Amino acid sequence: LPLQVDYNREPFGRANAGKDATFSLADLVAHAAKTRPLCAGTIIGSGTVSNQGPDGDPGKPVSEGGLGYSCIAEIRMIETINDGAPKTPFMSAGDTVKIQMLDADGHSIFGAIRQDVVAV
Repeated sequence: LPLQVDYNREPFGRANAGKDATFSLADLVAHAAKTRPLCAGTIIGSGTVSNQGPDGDPGKPVSEGGLGYSCIAEIRMIETINDGAPKTPFMSAGDTVKIQMLDADGHSIFGAIRQDVVAV
């Protein structure tokens, strides 16, 4: 028999809710499990993961005591909330992305991942 899915489930958040649309990954998984049948291997997409600081504010520059930003989309969203429009541009040809995770002693855990943005 085919799986029966109830598409009349309760909504989660509101479109364009701004700061009110923030929630933890645990909240997202709990809501998904309550509102639809999940099986082993289910993938739940969370969207942008924010570097929310201990004060509860969204990400902010390390130079201002923050934890930085997890992606360009996050900083642009915070700029839009705070200033009405984003200031940070998206990446363009010639830019480089370098991602690296360090342990407590400052040693690279898995090596640096570096990618250059090129025009195609």
